[in-house]
Amino acid sequence: MRIYPAIDLRGAQCVRLRQGDYQQETVFGADPAAVARQWVAQGADFLHIVDLDGARDGRPINGPSVRAIVEASGVPCQLGGGLRSEAHIAEALGWGVVRVVIGTKALQSPRWLEEMCAKFPNKIVLGIDAKDGMVATHGWLDVSQTPALDLAQSLEHLSLAALVYTDIARDGMLQGANVAAMAQMCAAVKTPVIASGGVTTLDDVRALAALPLEGAIVGRALYEDRLSLKDALAICLEMKNK
Repeated sequence: MRIYPAIDLRGAQCVRLRQGDYQQETVFGADPAAVARQWVAQGADFLHIVDLDGARDGRPINGPSVRAIVEASGVPCQLGGGLRSEAHIAEALGWGVVRVVIGTKALQSPRWLEEMCAKFPNKIVLGIDAKDGMVATHGWLDVSQTPALDLAQSLEHLSLAALVYTDIARDGMLQGANVAAMAQMCAAVKTPVIASGGVTTLDDVRALAALPLEGAIVGRALYEDRLSLKDALAICLEMKNK
């Protein structure tokens, strides 16, 4: 299982939100590129970037910061947040990220997502954010009546690079990963699944690494030094070699 350190951007700064709430923001760094170098120095080989301003406003916003992260890190990066048109996808890929995460628009227009996967094969990651098993959209501001598992299954025939499944009730709360929900998603689809939300301890990492997950995104726990990236990577390697 790969560990993806999260770099969430708002106002060109590296921040973390609690449960996607823009009113509960903590700034962890004014230089996102320096943060990226820090995670790579500790062993990260892939970064997960979120444009929080973009997620809220429905268009890419933090381009200069994304470019700086890509150039400074020297490792592959994926970007999500506000990418809701073909032009947005092309713009984001032009910033140097290797793949983009599409969430809100996938629920609104599955046909459009199918077209984008055909135009950008294996460059698109389906982002499913869920609360109580139901898909949340628009930067987590709205919760739909669509079950997350149903949405994932309806789209798994596409040429997706992966699927990021986020439990927003856990995200940023340091209360542990929803291992059961991640296991359900892994069992429901053949698309590679990346877990997100609540990863706090090495036990969380160990439990997730026991699942057939492609990876896990880790945010606040790393920034607050509750979890060592090196130790987390060591557990993933240990589980892989078992």
